[in-house]
Amino acid sequence: MASHPRAGGALERAAPLLFVLLWSSSFIAAKVGLRLISPLLFVAIRLVLAAAVLTALALARGGFRGMRGHLIHCAIAGILLNALLLMTAHVAMTHIAAAPIALVQTLNPLLTAILAIPLLRERLSRGQWLGLALGLAGVVLVVGRAALSSRVEFSGLMLTALGVAGMTGGTLYYGRFCRGAPLLAGTAVQFLAAAAFALLGMAIFEMPHADWTGPAVVAVVWNTAAVSLGGMALYVLMLARGTAARAAGNFYLVPGTAGLLAWALLGEGLALPTLAGLAISALGCWLLGRRDKASGGAIGGD
Repeated sequence: MASHPRAGGALERAAPLLFVLLWSSSFIAAKVGLRLISPLLFVAIRLVLAAAVLTALALARGGFRGMRGHLIHCAIAGILLNALLLMTAHVAMTHIAAAPIALVQTLNPLLTAILAIPLLRERLSRGQWLGLALGLAGVVLVVGRAALSSRVEFSGLMLTALGVAGMTGGTLYYGRFCRGAPLLAGTAVQFLAAAAFALLGMAIFEMPHADWTGPAVVAVVWNTAAVSLGGMALYVLMLARGTAARAAGNFYLVPGTAGLLAWALLGEGLALPTLAGLAISALGCWLLGRRDKASGGAIGGD
């Protein structure tokens, strides 16, 4: 019995690194898949498959008992955390590179930390505030360059920012209303709602099309199994065991990782301002993740 707490502690310690690796890989798989599948169809299939797997697991583990009072809240959180973020990012990725999109998603920690103070009563140290400010500076550098050089890239980044606002709202909403929900059943409800929302968005805004070659299938399977199931399970675990700001802070490491993967695997170039933005954001993540010894770890788990 003593091994269980140690195993759980090991998973919690490894969760941020695993989340960063999985979430970063999703940009690469998506870029490959979007060459063959329309963006909203790609997202809808991904979320429907993830919802089906999670629902089956939840039913096998006792169903949705304990969800009373949490059902609607988890559905709202799921639409914001999954559907809105993925739909906007995938549409943007049909026009622009992966690294700038990943960098804009680092707005999530800044918005989450600022809003978590009055809404969730979380606290940050001065060093962690500096980390958030550096993260914002990295985003501003890249978005400002896009605004000056490319209207298409700027529009794509603004669309991505809309999705980030949704994820920020979903993160805070989950922290406020969903932490008492059973983890598996609550996550299944989130994905069921997100899948329904994505299907509705596809029906309204897109003429879906797909060329089901091997790379398309691999891209969908990877982003469903490794990212939507594995990555988001880790994110929800971090939200359930810690604070919203600390969980969201892991997004600062995603752009650099995604940029390097896109450069190595897809041949996407990295402009000097983008590299500078990635470096500044990585420093911000490191500062945000530090525990303030003087304050006893202000943003540690509840």
